[in-house]
Amino acid sequence: MAATIAEKIFSQTCGRAVRAGDVVMAPVDAAMIHDITGPLAVRVFREMGGEQVFDPERIIMLFDHQVPADSIPAAENHVFMRRFAEEQGIHNYDLHEGVCHQVVMEKGRAAPGEIIVGTDSHTCTYGAAGAFATGIGSTDMGFVLKFGALYFRVPESIRIEVDGTFGRRVGAKDLILSLAGDIGADGATYKALEFTGGAIRAMNMAGRMTCANMAIEMGAKAGIVPPDATTWEYVAARREVEPFDLASDPGAKYAETRRYDVTDLAPQVAVPHNVDNVVDVGRVAGTKVDQVFIGSCTNGRYEDLVEAAEVLGTADAFADGVRVIVIPASRTEYLKALRAGLIERFVEAGALVEAPCCGPCMGGAFGLLAPGEVSLSTSNRNFRGRQGSAQASVYLASPATAAASALYGEITDPREV
Repeated sequence: MAATIAEKIFSQTCGRAVRAGDVVMAPVDAAMIHDITGPLAVRVFREMGGEQVFDPERIIMLFDHQVPADSIPAAENHVFMRRFAEEQGIHNYDLHEGVCHQVVMEKGRAAPGEIIVGTDSHTCTYGAAGAFATGIGSTDMGFVLKFGALYFRVPESIRIEVDGTFGRRVGAKDLILSLAGDIGADGATYKALEFTGGAIRAMNMAGRMTCANMAIEMGAKAGIVPPDATTWEYVAARREVEPFDLASDPGAKYAETRRYDVTDLAPQVAVPHNVDNVVDVGRVAGTKVDQVFIGSCTNGRYEDLVEAAEVLGTADAFADGVRVIVIPASRTEYLKALRAGLIERFVEAGALVEAPCCGPCMGGAFGLLAPGEVSLSTSNRNFRGRQGSAQASVYLASPATAAASALYGEITDPREV
C-alpha cells in the first residue's frame, strides 16, 4: 500500500507497516532538552523512578533561552542541568554553541528517516534533514529520558507543492509566512506538512530549515522536506551516513494537497498579533518601528545575515531611533559572519550584535519591548507579550525586509532599496 514519508518513517522505526491514525509506541533516535524545559523533564524522570537515562549518547542538552543566565533562577537551572549531565554521562553543549535547533542540525544530530523529539515546539526544524521531528512537553520528555520511546499517533500528511522561481529579495521566509496566512494557525493541526516541488528542491538547507521551523505555526506535528542530494551532502559533511531513498509513494493518501507558485510572491509580513495574519509588505509599508531583530532559529543563519548585509549595502548607518539587534543562531554561524566581515559591517551601522542565543524571540532575556513599541522580527511568533509588553506589537518578516526597515525606521519593501 502506498505510504507518505511520515508513514514510512514510522513503519521503518516500528518494524511493521503503520498508517496515519495508528497509535504506536516508537523508539526515538534522539531527544533534545534545553535550559527552560529541561529541569521539569528531569524532575518528571526522577518522579517516575528514573535512575539512568535510556542512552546518554542520544540525548542532546544545551542552553540557549536564557544565556548568559539573566536571573538567579536561570543560573540555578543551569547548575541543575550541568549536574544532571555530569551524573548521567550526557554531553552538554551548555551555552557555548547557540540555539538548540541550529546546533542539532549543524552537529549532525538529525538525519533522514529518524524520529527526534525535543522539549521545544520548533523541534520540527529538523524535518529539513528528512527527519520526523516534533516538539513534546516536559512530562513526555521525562518518559522519553527513562524509556527512550514515546506513544505517537501517526499523523495524516498535507502535501505542499511549491514551484516557480523567487523574485529579487523574496525567499523562504516569505514563502512560509504566505503558507501560514493561507493554511491558518490551526489548518494543519496534528498533521505532517510535506514540502515538495521545484522551488523547495532549489532551496539550500538554510531555506529548508526556515520552512520546516514554522510548520508548527500552522498547528503541524512535523514539517518534512523529502531528502535529496542537497540533504545528503549536508548530513554527510557532519556524520557518517549512507544515502537511501526516502520519499512518499505515488498514490500515497494525503489529507489534502496544496499547490503554490512563488514567481509573483511579494515580501510577506505577519501583522500583530497572530502568525497567520499575513499581508504583502506594501499593505504595512510606512509603519514606524522601534526595534528590528535579525536572528532566531528561523532566520539566524549565515545566509540570512548575508541577505541582510546585502540590503544594508554601503549605507552609513541604520535609521536613528531604531534599535537593531543581530544574533547569529550559533557559534559556527557567528564565526562565518565574522570572517566574512558581516559582524563588523552591522556594528559599524549601529547594530548590537549579541552572542548566539534566543534573545528577544522568547521575551524572557533581553531586547524586550515597552508598551506601545513596535518590533519587526525575523523570528517565528508575534503573539501578545512574546517580546515584552503585551501592549507592544511584533511584526514578522524576512531578513531582507528587516534590514530594509532598519535602514528607514519603518516597514519597507526590500525590493525598493
